[in-house]
Amino acid sequence: MLPAMAKRALIVVTSHADLGTTGKKTGWYLSEVTHVYFPLIEAGFHVDFASPQGGAAPLDEGSRKLDDADNKRFVEDEALMASLLRTLPLAEVDPADYEVVHFAGGHGVMWDFPGNADVERVAAGIYARGGIVAAVCHGPAALVDVKLPGGSYLVSDQDVSAFTNAEEIAAGMADVVPFALQTKLEERGARHHAGPNWSSQVSVSGRLITGQNPQSAKAVGERIVEVAGRR
Repeated sequence: MLPAMAKRALIVVTSHADLGTTGKKTGWYLSEVTHVYFPLIEAGFHVDFASPQGGAAPLDEGSRKLDDADNKRFVEDEALMASLLRTLPLAEVDPADYEVVHFAGGHGVMWDFPGNADVERVAAGIYARGGIVAAVCHGPAALVDVKLPGGSYLVSDQDVSAFTNAEEIAAGMADVVPFALQTKLEERGARHHAGPNWSSQVSVSGRLITGQNPQSAKAVGERIVEVAGRR
């Protein structure tokens, strides 16, 4: 039972494990969860985890970097790791229950976040109620089709940062992913702000907070807490 006045945040991860047609596996990126989760918890939020399909969400094993203190702390917490084996199905999420939604990245999201009606419903619903929408790295793929009640794209005329075209090329993934995330956001009317490859870059546009890559996740978590504290 949560305290009556508990603040609530939702972290959404991918259900998609296949890296296109490469035969390799992908999933959600560990630090893009942990570097946001702990700032939220320390700020007094209760955090739930959800995914498009619900249930077990695949971790990108390439992101299991335990020299990172937050990653190590998260992975060694059996209850926390178990919560990613029983994520809430997004179809069952009521946006009215949350003040914050954060879409974590990992290449898997490029296949199951865009065009997902429940991703769009949850993001638009939380934002329309005055809540915070955040995403990092490939997580902003969740936002490319989200429209506000007036019909405009959520990202239109907003400052955003996401995994860049240059980083996708450098990672050797430009011909694997279904579309170029930076380009798609720009097509939706976003003002995309890119830092150097693999450097921390965060854009805060009112209640929309986005980061470029895994190196940006900690700053995204910090900005969420800051913006929430001003509400």
